[in-house]
Amino acid sequence: MDKIPLETSGDESAIRFRDCFSVRYIQSAALLCQLAFAIEQEHREAKELPADLQLRHEVFVLNSVLSSVSFLESAINELYADVADDAYYFSDAKHEALLRLIGEKWKNEKNFDRAPLLSKYQKILTIAGMPSFDEGDQAFANLRILIEIRNHLMHYTREWVVLGDRGFRDAGEETTGGKFEKILRQKFAVNPFAPGNGPFFPDKCLGHGCAEWAVVNSLIFTDEFFRRLELPAPYEGIRGEMKTR
Repeated sequence: MDKIPLETSGDESAIRFRDCFSVRYIQSAALLCQLAFAIEQEHREAKELPADLQLRHEVFVLNSVLSSVSFLESAINELYADVADDAYYFSDAKHEALLRLIGEKWKNEKNFDRAPLLSKYQKILTIAGMPSFDEGDQAFANLRILIEIRNHLMHYTREWVVLGDRGFRDAGEETTGGKFEKILRQKFAVNPFAPGNGPFFPDKCLGHGCAEWAVVNSLIFTDEFFRRLELPAPYEGIRGEMKTR
């Protein structure tokens, strides 16, 4: 259910509701991930994909990763919007009291909007008197690098790479591609359609393995976040639609 009805207006034919785009984003991320997986499975013996299939695969993977982070942003922003607007849809007094407390402790909406994404999750846990995520927690660390990937893709600047005897390497030790390769190479299967001597990022990185890693880790993190708050996750009713393959 991606729309939460709140109340009827004075006109009995009208109903006020609040949309949940977080649900749409995680559904999109999972579906795109499935589509990328289907291409990889169907053409797993192919040495090279036709241009149209190559494009479809890239589109599915790229937008699955972007949608995963959009889900993370929407989930926390929707929670805060409900708090700020006193738009509680829980009938449980305990849940309403928790949301009211968050609203009282974090009243400055501009301050919320400007806070880094993961800081929003951490601060709300702290306000609620719940343990925040340890900076060394694997799920937290995975999301930090996922957000960095999204930011790099959304605010892309071109970087030099060098083709040598051993294939591509980054031109400089501190390039984005080199950083991502060091952190991510062992976390998921690489894109099977990437050239063997191509750079890790983006060619080898952006395959179904990366998209699945993005979806799964986003859900691991938000599941734990809502568990600590003892609040139902907004996507609870559609878990069956979030398969990654």
